[in-house]
Amino acid sequence: MVYGGRFLYSATPPFGTHHYMDHLMSFASLGLSAPILSAVADQGYETPSPIQLKAIPPVLEGKDVMAAAQTGTGKTAGFTLPILQRLSSGQRAQANQVRCLILTPTRELAAQVAENVALYGANLPLRSAVVFGGVKINPQMMKLRKGVDILVATPGRLLDLYNQNAVRFKQLEVLVLDEADRMLDMGFIHDIRRIIAVLPKQRQTILFSATFSDDIRKLAKTLVHNPLEISVAPANSTASLVEQLVCPVDKKKKADLLVALIRKQQWQQVLVFTKTKRGANQLSRHLETEGITAAAIHGNKTQAARTKALAEFKRGGVRVLVATDIAARGLDIDQLPQVVNYELPNVPEDYVHRIGRTGRAGASGKAVSLVCADEAKLLFDIERVIRRVVDRETVPGFEPVHELPESRLPNKANKPRKPKQSRHKSEHKDGQRSSEIATGHKPPAKKPSTRRVRRKPAAQGTSPGAKNGAARARAASRK
Repeated sequence: MVYGGRFLYSATPPFGTHHYMDHLMSFASLGLSAPILSAVADQGYETPSPIQLKAIPPVLEGKDVMAAAQTGTGKTAGFTLPILQRLSSGQRAQANQVRCLILTPTRELAAQVAENVALYGANLPLRSAVVFGGVKINPQMMKLRKGVDILVATPGRLLDLYNQNAVRFKQLEVLVLDEADRMLDMGFIHDIRRIIAVLPKQRQTILFSATFSDDIRKLAKTLVHNPLEISVAPANSTASLVEQLVCPVDKKKKADLLVALIRKQQWQQVLVFTKTKRGANQLSRHLETEGITAAAIHGNKTQAARTKALAEFKRGGVRVLVATDIAARGLDIDQLPQVVNYELPNVPEDYVHRIGRTGRAGASGKAVSLVCADEAKLLFDIERVIRRVVDRETVPGFEPVHELPESRLPNKANKPRKPKQSRHKSEHKDGQRSSEIATGHKPPAKKPSTRRVRRKPAAQGTSPGAKNGAARARAASRK
């Protein structure tokens, strides 16, 4: 079984001499208590990962934190370990109260985080719970009745419980948004704002994510106070141990190419991404008809069906797991060797999350994207975000009829400069647009006004008949 804090190291220093020396530090050097250190040791962990080294101390100090790290580097332990220590000393949660709220975008990620909380807090007198949709709400209400120190939740089910008075936040000390970029995206922002509105103003807020786009960063800063920003990799970078490849192919031949690759490469465990739930179902059925065991996982599936599909995939009973982006958040699969982008995502940052499912915990992995000509712009956007051109390889027998345009990253250094305008020829005047100066044109002359002139109103007391008579007299005098 895999847990979020897992991080293995190779024999050679993977991060350079300076960072490698940092890795020699132990969890004890970060100021963690003996009960937590014992729980960490029981899971076989010896040295903290880079994100844990940077995040644990400020979280222990109670600071607001915005942390960006690649998927699979131990982000979950980066906030669960210090939070457990902070909550271990303090007043226990009263009835229906919560001391720490951890929000996640998906049920799978919520279950994974809750499992980590239970493991690392095994030696502490703290109560924890996890709540999400797709299951009955009454058992969750019963769990919250005594109060919990740490609650892991998805936004929708949390609001349901709050509206039924099953949970209250008077004692809340810490708020965590895990996978914060997705939590703050358009699909979640309204729920998040409703939740934030009922939380105490005085609290510690922590945002963890693999990516932070500029727009999301601006929005996130409205939720935190003077946050410490942490990053262990360049913004929106992909794991160096993941081999990336683009296979140009026509849209109609994607399914057949995927089957051919699975058979030729003898892939035994493949995670495939589609854009839509319907596409995931169709591809899963197509693979089954080709004799390849497959299962689909997406938001329309019940929690029981999603849990069963994931369990079968992990144990090898299912060869291919077809997933949408939302459903794949939180999937933590040990040594997953292969990820396939059957369709490129609309949001470039989602590509980083997708391929981050492989190459985790220091292991190598491969990410293959099946790209048709219609997806050229999506590919270019991804390459601009990850700051590299992905290698291409055309599979014999699947040469595209509609050619995929060549990639070319923009080079700002070679961008031609605009010619300077001499000052004596074009001088800026009030009311003149800059574009008119650049082109050397003067503003157009004002056209004569065509507005009708209103006549002065007649003196008070003048009757309508007198007005008409005066008008007729003036007309007669002009003739």
